[in-house]
Amino acid sequence: MRQAAWGLRGILALCVVVSGLVHLQLWLVGMGAIAVIGPAFMLEAVSGVAIGVLLLAWRHWLPPLLAAGFALVTLGAFVVATGPAGLFSVHVMWRGTAEWTVAVAEVIAIVLGVITFVVERRPPRRDRRRRTPSEPES
Repeated sequence: MRQAAWGLRGILALCVVVSGLVHLQLWLVGMGAIAVIGPAFMLEAVSGVAIGVLLLAWRHWLPPLLAAGFALVTLGAFVVATGPAGLFSVHVMWRGTAEWTVAVAEVIAIVLGVITFVVERRPPRRDRRRRTPSEPES
């Protein structure tokens, strides 16, 4: 795997793990007691860490797409929860360190998940320098 792809995977893994850990912290300080939302936050915590590990341990096209999908769904749920109806009657606001940390991490994860997928699926570049007729191909 190309070095650039490993760098992208590392940053992407950091983003989804940060999202997962922030959801775990919020679950521990009270969100865990809310019906539907509590189990969802625990699922987010476990999923974020698991996807982060998969990104670093499994050289496959699926983990970057899982990361992008995870971040898209999580950010989407937060946006819905900020609306007038809320999410399962839970209303939140765009304020606080946890909210902004997760939102930024998830936006980065969405973008990097797609970029990582594309970079890894692209065929490697050929050597573009001209070879002499006696020089073997590499």
